[in-house]
Amino acid sequence: MPSFMKLIVAVILTVGIGSLGGIFTATEVGTWYAGLQKPSFNPPSWLFAPVWTLLYLLMGISVYLVWKQPPSPARRMATGVFIVQFVFNFLWSFIFFKLHLIGWALAEIIVMWVLILITIVLFARLSRTAAWLLVPYLAWVSFATVLTAAIYKLNT
Repeated sequence: MPSFMKLIVAVILTVGIGSLGGIFTATEVGTWYAGLQKPSFNPPSWLFAPVWTLLYLLMGISVYLVWKQPPSPARRMATGVFIVQFVFNFLWSFIFFKLHLIGWALAEIIVMWVLILITIVLFARLSRTAAWLLVPYLAWVSFATVLTAAIYKLNT
C-alpha cells in the first residue's frame, strides 16, 4: 500500500473509531452526566469533541509513522500495544457514560494511561516524531484521570 494511503487509512480509522465512542454515549452527556456533581476544573462539555478530534488526528498520524517503518518485531509490538490502548480508550466511554460505573472507569483509565505511556516508549524506538505526537494524548488522559477521580469522589 502506498505511504499516502497508509496515512489516510490510519487517520480515518483513529478519528472514525474514536468518534464512535462519543457518538454512542452523546445522550448520556446531556442527561446522566449533567446531573453529576463535578469539580470546579471540569471543562465545558463543548470542549471535549474538538479536543478528542485533534487527539485522534494526532494518534492517526503517529500510528502511520510507525506503520510505514519496515516490518519488524518492534513495529508489530508497538502497533499491538497501540491497538490495545485504543480499545481501552474506546471502552472507557461505555464504562463511564453508558454503564455509569465511575469507579471502574477510573480503574480502566489508569490502565489506559499506562498503556499509552508504553506505546510512547515503543513508538520512540521506531519514530521519535510518532512518540511526541502522542504526548498531548497522554497529557489529556492524565487530566481525564484526575477529573474521573474527582467525579468519583464527589458522587460516591
